[in-house]
Amino acid sequence: MRIVSGEEMYEADRFAMEEIGIAGAMLMENAGKSIFEAMKSKLRKNERIALLIGTGNNGGDGIVLGRYLKEFGFDVDLWLIPPQFKVKGDAKTHLDIYQNLTYTWEAYEDGKAFIDTLPQYGVIIDCLLGLGLSGAVRPPYDDVIRQVNSSSATVLSVDLPSGLQADGGYDERCEPIRADYTYTIQCPKIGAFLYPDADFYGEREVVDIGLPQAGFSSCDRVIWEKSDVHRTLSNRSASSHKGSHGKGLVIGGSRGMVGAPIMTAKAAYRSGAGLIQASVPEEILSVTSGTVVETIFQGWPSNSGFFSGEISEDLAPFDGIAVGPGLGRKSGCKQIVETTLTTDSLLILDADALYHLSELKERLKIRKAPTVLTPHPGEMARLTGLSIKEVQSKRFDISRAFAKEFGVYLVLKGPYTIVTAPDGSQYVNTTGNPALAKGGSGDVLTGMILAFVMHSTSIQEGISNAVYLHGQSADTLVQTAHSTLDVLATDVIATIPTVLHSFLKQHHG
Repeated sequence: MRIVSGEEMYEADRFAMEEIGIAGAMLMENAGKSIFEAMKSKLRKNERIALLIGTGNNGGDGIVLGRYLKEFGFDVDLWLIPPQFKVKGDAKTHLDIYQNLTYTWEAYEDGKAFIDTLPQYGVIIDCLLGLGLSGAVRPPYDDVIRQVNSSSATVLSVDLPSGLQADGGYDERCEPIRADYTYTIQCPKIGAFLYPDADFYGEREVVDIGLPQAGFSSCDRVIWEKSDVHRTLSNRSASSHKGSHGKGLVIGGSRGMVGAPIMTAKAAYRSGAGLIQASVPEEILSVTSGTVVETIFQGWPSNSGFFSGEISEDLAPFDGIAVGPGLGRKSGCKQIVETTLTTDSLLILDADALYHLSELKERLKIRKAPTVLTPHPGEMARLTGLSIKEVQSKRFDISRAFAKEFGVYLVLKGPYTIVTAPDGSQYVNTTGNPALAKGGSGDVLTGMILAFVMHSTSIQEGISNAVYLHGQSADTLVQTAHSTLDVLATDVIATIPTVLHSFLKQHHG
């Protein structure tokens, strides 16, 4: 499913009308009727409904919705917030149809009648602004929004909660509608995947109104869905051996951070890696050896519990190398990162490797082999020189620009993790929950990515599947025997087999 900007949505509308020949009034009719069909199960005929209408296409969709609600016997009052003369174009066409059926509407005017009547409604439907907002919310819409948010009614928004912009960019000076449900037209909008905007959407449902897919050909942002995992997740063939599924190397660990590479190695094995070696500072080798009995542990030269910088073996035989979990920030650790950047193996950089990379990132441009970076917002801020707030408000744009400039696969972690390929295409993950906001979660994900990229036909598919299944493991834990408070990273590792079993059983059963 595509994720679109406001501009891309307008372009799809234009394409449908001007190049395909679908009349705007017909698109509005389709939208209003489709929203009615999606929404009606949430509505009861004995409950009063207020339907709030603005001037643009969002208001026009709402007028059609109001007509269907009336036709099917719902107790709905249509409130026209702007003066009637401001309703133009296709929206005016549908207001005329509405009135020709002798249906009446309420005029907002000075707002007094609206404010007096509002407490009587159990449901409020928001068709005020939609995609049409640019800049601050102006009167009287700002006051209407405040009144709606102070109401105890269930609030349903059409396309996006009024007061938000399609591409995100929440402005704390402008209070948006706080919806319980949002019925998004045709495609989810970028802002629904950015915080704090996403908090205002409530539950989201995408409503297909029949816009031609050809109108979205320029959009390369998609949600990586369960069906995509089913389509791309491969099981082992009968003739496979450990070499068929990748020989991986995990480089990390230091005094005080012994557990990180252990979790990465174990997660890689649980995710299908054929063979994993973990290279750690020699001073902690005795502590790590035997913790994952399937893993080959090697001690590399170290100083005071941190890598001293020398790599004592050939890295060429490894299909994939993951550097960073528990690595530390000493100069020898930076030297390790520098050396791995010169290899011809697929390279995954996480945690402290990303800290060091901020001074080495130009070297990414001359690497021939694929590189995967897995920053959280703070690490991304350091890599780009931006503030965390800037990174979070423009996650899509900043991810794409960085991935294209440096030729990397970028995994920007957080709610709705974005995987961006070197060509700029983006894949958004919707699994996971706050249980993953805990130490060790990133180490587990690094191991899963290492395994999946080694045994997948496409690097992007491998990364996206790892991110999806990492989140799904946390979701499974919270849906069964855990809460978001108590889940440990090791619990996530332990749940990977259950999640993989459910997918592969369905896929091959």
